[in-house]
Amino acid sequence: MSTLGFNPYTALNTPRPAEGTKTAGQAPEAAGSKFAESIADFRTTMQEAEQTAIQTAVSGADPHAMVEALTNAELMLDAVVTIRDKVVEAYQELLRMPV
Repeated sequence: MSTLGFNPYTALNTPRPAEGTKTAGQAPEAAGSKFAESIADFRTTMQEAEQTAIQTAVSGADPHAMVEALTNAELMLDAVVTIRDKVVEAYQELLRMPV
C-alpha cells in the first residue's frame, strides 16, 4: 500500500522548536512553504487518483490500485475540508469580536 503524500496528523506529532530559536523572518517563510507543499501534495494525490481511475476504466488495469488511489484521495479531501472549516470558523470568530 502506498503512503499518503500529505499526513494531517504529522503536525501533531512533530516536535516544535523553542520560541526563542526562531527569528521573525523564518516563521512566515516556513509556514508559507509548508502550506504550498501541502497544496502541491493535495493536487498530486487528486491527479494520481484520477489517472488511476481512467486507466482502470479504459484498459481494465488493477482495480485494487484504483480503490487505493481513490481512498487516498478521499482521505486527502477530508483533511482539506476539515482545515477549510477550521479556517472559516476562526474567521467568523474574528468577525464576532467587539472592536
